[in-house]
Amino acid sequence: MVNLTIDGRQISVEENTTIMEAARSVGIQIPSLCYLKGINEIGACRVCVVELEGKDRLITACNNICEEGMVIYTNSPKVRKDRRTTVELILSEHDCQCVTCMRSGNCSLQKIANDLDILELPFHQYLEHQSWDKTFPLIRDSAKCIKCMRCVQVCDKVQGLGVWDVEGTGYHTTVNVSGHNSIREADCALCGQCITHCPVGALRERSDTNEVWKAIEDPDKIVVAQVAPAVRTAWGEELGLAPEDATVGKIIDALKRMGINYVFDTTFSADLTIMEEGNEFVKRFTSGELKDRPMFTSCCPGWVRFIKSQFPHLVKYLSSAKSPQQMFGAVMKTYFAEKLGVSPEKIYTVSVMPCVAKKAEREMDLYYEEYAGHDIDAVITTRELIRMIRSAHISPQTLVDVESDRPMHEGTGAGVIFGATGGVMEAALRSAYYIIKGENPPAEAFTAVRSQGFNENDGVQEANFQINDITVRTAVVSGLGNTRELIRKIESGEVHYDFVEVMACPGGCVGGGGQPIHDGEERAFERGKNLYYLDRNANLRFSHENPDVIQMYKEYFEAPMSHKAHMLLHTEHKKNM
Repeated sequence: MVNLTIDGRQISVEENTTIMEAARSVGIQIPSLCYLKGINEIGACRVCVVELEGKDRLITACNNICEEGMVIYTNSPKVRKDRRTTVELILSEHDCQCVTCMRSGNCSLQKIANDLDILELPFHQYLEHQSWDKTFPLIRDSAKCIKCMRCVQVCDKVQGLGVWDVEGTGYHTTVNVSGHNSIREADCALCGQCITHCPVGALRERSDTNEVWKAIEDPDKIVVAQVAPAVRTAWGEELGLAPEDATVGKIIDALKRMGINYVFDTTFSADLTIMEEGNEFVKRFTSGELKDRPMFTSCCPGWVRFIKSQFPHLVKYLSSAKSPQQMFGAVMKTYFAEKLGVSPEKIYTVSVMPCVAKKAEREMDLYYEEYAGHDIDAVITTRELIRMIRSAHISPQTLVDVESDRPMHEGTGAGVIFGATGGVMEAALRSAYYIIKGENPPAEAFTAVRSQGFNENDGVQEANFQINDITVRTAVVSGLGNTRELIRKIESGEVHYDFVEVMACPGGCVGGGGQPIHDGEERAFERGKNLYYLDRNANLRFSHENPDVIQMYKEYFEAPMSHKAHMLLHTEHKKNM
């Protein structure tokens, strides 16, 4: 242990603890902009400077280690003056039009400037303006960038893609897409982790809320929405709702009040996905097709973009099943359109997702009989949903639980856990067991694929399961950096699996790039526990027991993997993005 004094308080911390961590351990919050523990500890912003007794120059708290006998002042006159000047200089190169920024009210720079009582800037303002393709799902505003390097480090160290890099020198140092590429030319997976780790509004998703409002206002459109499982774990965070009060039924109520005609829970189409993907896995596994390489899940569009750009030779091992989002859209524009007696063109499908990559996935074409278009017409993130609720002047406290519409009404616990890493695998194994043995396994039989927490060593969960005389070797991985390492081991022969689930975002969809942002916090694991709680308390826990899915097969698809199911619920993955 190391003994030191911070702001007059004597404390003891373990060796190799930074001054910032030591201060936080006793409730002293040293402000920072660039710091991300274990990812970005470079002292770039210099907002976290503190005074060390006996030393003239101030030192950064984020990357200086506590030493025995240190006497630290985090708020001395010298520190306050320096910190204020630093923030004023940062603001001189930052677009301070907060009212037109999506991060207003949830911006670390804005908070620090307010705390320091900075009401005017003493320096000349210079703003950098880089051109950007505003039709791309990921938007970067260079005038708001504070060069904190977080996006660079998260993309490199966590996701292993290196989309962002530093260019220029001295005063002209800036961040841009690496290799002088445009964002469309880069290998961006659209995971959105750079967005959720940006302390300001320099990175955001493309807003599609106006397109949804236009569709709602169009008398010739029937607007149909779906709500993904992970959304219910996070939407209440910015609206003052406790987790137990932020139910999916209240989201449905909010969407109905906005004017959306029909609202469904994506757990239904998650169950439908399992019926197709589970049967596909059993067929490919028992035929010997997977003896060299595993079948990979295809629910996560960020992962699908990643494999297409990084490992195109493995694309053929992806499940051909569409994601729950796309299956929902395909069903709405065929089965549901027939139920309503309207043409597919009249249906406008909206997805509420925790994900930025889903905005790109919606571009997937749907060709069926005489219809040519898209499964999904618009995707909004959890953050966009929150903005729409506020825009519609809906008080969260007035929302009540409303059931989803029929006939795609029922959802199972297996569909709910899709939002957590390991959930797709667990749901698929529950039904694969039934397909092979003709009986249900214990509902908790496959919990070994679940993540045990959220930390840098928890990227991969391996488990083997015995079904009759068959051993199924599985792996679950989240985070694209972890995924790259896992694929390297598969390719080198170090490991062998039959079935692999991949989620682009650490922790799965609950930690998606479209979820509410809490700077410096990682909430994926806690959100995931909420989904497992819902699963444990669900009336139905097996996708193959969903009565509405069973009825749909009877009325429309005939059976999983049928010709019609292949036409509407599966896709041929191309190697291009």
